[in-house]
Amino acid sequence: MKTGPLNESELEWLDDTLATYGNEKSVIDVSELDGMLTAILSAPHDIEPADWLLAVWGGADAVPRWKDERERDRFINLTLQHMSDIAERLGEYPDQFEPLFGTREEEGQILTIVEEWCFGYMRGVALADWSGLPDDQQRALDAIALHGKEEHFERLDTFTADEFIDSIEQIAPAALSLFDYWTAHPKAPVVQQPVRNDAKIGRNDPCPCGSGKKYKNCCQK
Repeated sequence: MKTGPLNESELEWLDDTLATYGNEKSVIDVSELDGMLTAILSAPHDIEPADWLLAVWGGADAVPRWKDERERDRFINLTLQHMSDIAERLGEYPDQFEPLFGTREEEGQILTIVEEWCFGYMRGVALADWSGLPDDQQRALDAIALHGKEEHFERLDTFTADEFIDSIEQIAPAALSLFDYWTAHPKAPVVQQPVRNDAKIGRNDPCPCGSGKKYKNCCQK
């Protein structure tokens, strides 16, 4: 796998791929992906790639039907390369860390769009247990959630232009602060308990192992 920052064409390819295979539950663009990866790297414990890659698409049922293995592998490799670049900036070069916010041109001006990045960050937060943050770190998370949850949009509508700009400027420092906190205070991952099925299985019922045989001819033996 290549290392270093993705170039413009690679970021555009990721963006187009997310748009092509996306759905109402998936990450919608490369800005949201960047935010999600930042939160995953900042989590209180490691999150397996198999888990967060499914979350990118909104679950196992929404994984794309790739054109071919090459397309799938390119998406995964570019995503991992971008994630590695974010990790390096967060951990070693924080002065170079910059969220990949979107932009929009309006009346001849280029506007910064932070919602997708913040929504992605909160999507990543949902993959781990972030409870127990001290007050200052909770405020940092709230600064990101302000733009990353629809429930706060009405509040944002009441902001003055200066208040809105200030809220945007708090996002990057908040992400760095949360990364530093969980790096210094990691949690053990929650161990999922096996699901018990206490319902009695009849001897002539299909075996729960999925073999297609009757229970008496399979696992009951």
